[in-house]
Amino acid sequence: MVKVEFLGPIGKEPVEIDAKTLAEVAAALKKDPELEKWLETAAVAVNDTMVDSLEVTLKDGDRVSLLPPVCGG
Repeated sequence: MVKVEFLGPIGKEPVEIDAKTLAEVAAALKKDPELEKWLETAAVAVNDTMVDSLEVTLKDGDRVSLLPPVCGG
């Protein structure tokens, strides 16, 4: 199981998903209409390291973070 946390304005509680890759996590999260818009724009980190591929292999206990874009000045 991996823990998925949603940061900033996404406003959802963390969930645990049985997944071996980020592609499997993405497929599971796309089932939630509230999350679908965030999946297109959010950056993703695995165990606090930014990643840019859905082919990242996950192991039991990993933490996946969805980081929405932010505005600032």
